[in-house]
Parts: sequence; structure tokens; C-alpha cells
Amino acid sequence: MAELDPSQIFALEEKLALFTPADRLRWAYETFGNRAGIGTSFQPAGIVIMHLAKTSQLPIPAFTLNTGLLFPETLELKKKLEEFLGIKIEEVHPAQTVEQQAASHGPELWKRDPEKCCELRKVDSLGKKLFELDLWITGMRRDQSAERASTPLLSLAARPDHSDVWKLNPLVEWSRDQVWQYLKDHHLPYNPLHDRGYRSIGCWPCTQPTQGGDERGGRWPGFEKKECGIHTKNRKI
Repeated sequence: MAELDPSQIFALEEKLALFTPADRLRWAYETFGNRAGIGTSFQPAGIVIMHLAKTSQLPIPAFTLNTGLLFPETLELKKKLEEFLGIKIEEVHPAQTVEQQAASHGPELWKRDPEKCCELRKVDSLGKKLFELDLWITGMRRDQSAERASTPLLSLAARPDHSDVWKLNPLVEWSRDQVWQYLKDHHLPYNPLHDRGYRSIGCWPCTQPTQGGDERGGRWPGFEKKECGIHTKNRKI
């Protein structure tokens, strides 16, 4: 693995901005090898990234955070994608099952303290996984929400011990329409909940369909919350 100097991050980002998404992934694999990993929650952009890696013959492993509260349709999509792409997507699980969490923190924590629930079921799980990676690849895009409008192409995130891990968002400047056009052009499987008005899909207790607007507007209804924390609590630069 090549050693990258964090002080050169902005120059690297300018260089990568000239690359296609596939070439950005090629750079990722050539630079980080098997210490790069695609994190996916099976949103359309993540599906595009996994397909680009596969068709570019880049064996970058993919993983997902299985909170124990995913929609059945999401779990079924995982199986379809593994078969379609001929890959295995690793599942990273929280330290506690949903039942154990209920015993420790009370039932349905997501209704009382969704921030704490996300921390236990997603943020902590990702933190554990990041110790195995030097580059975390995600499907974040600037047009998803106001909170994501300034998302960089390349940045540094932090592991739980505050050590650096690089983060790449290869589709950061793509629009929602571009992502969906790619899915259609390549006949890729996607979550059928999208056809029922779910624009962004997370855990079933905290996701509802919306009528247009902010792509993440259906997440954590009733709370001033748009992010689970994996892209905010781990942010460094």
C-alpha cells in the first residue's frame, strides 16, 4: 500500500476530480489494495459503486452494517446483488442484538433516543470495521440533502482511537437522476421500496415514504435528525 501524506489531501482531491468514477475506484484499489472497502446500505449509489468495481475488475470488498432492524426487502436485495455481481457482501453486526439492547436500554430505543440507537447499532459497528481499512468508500452525494451539499470527494475520517482513515465518495457530484439512469441502463437490482415512495432507506422503524423533496426527508420522522452518525461522528477533515 502506498503511503499518502494527509497534508496533500486537497491536491489529491483536485487530481481525482478529473477522473471518472471507475478510475477513482481504480486509484483506490491500486493505492490501498485490500485495505480499501466499499461500505453500502444498498442505496442506489452504493449499488452503482459495487457494479463499477466489478465491471472494472477491481476486487474491492464490500460490507454493510446489519443493524438487525433492516427491511426484509433490503435483506433480499443483498442476496440478489451478491448473485447478480458474483460477490460476497460482509455483514457487520452490532455488539448487542435488538433484544439485548432492549434489555439494557429499554424497548424501542429508537422512539425515545434515536441518536443513541444509531450509535449502538451503526456508529460503533462501523468504528470496529474501520480498524480493518485504510480507505472507506461510500455513496454519499452532494444533492442528497442540505447537510451533504459540501461533501468532499476525498477526506479523512477517524477510527474510534482517532487515527486516520481515508474516505472516498466516488459519485459525490452525481445527481439522483444520473444514479437511477445508470441502474436502468445496466438492469441492476434495486430495493422495491423505492417504487413505493421510499427515497432513502434505512432501518424500518425510522424510515417512511415521502412525496419528493429532500432525498433523506423520510428518515427519523418526528426528529430533527437527518444523519445516523457514521458520516458525522467519524468525520475528521
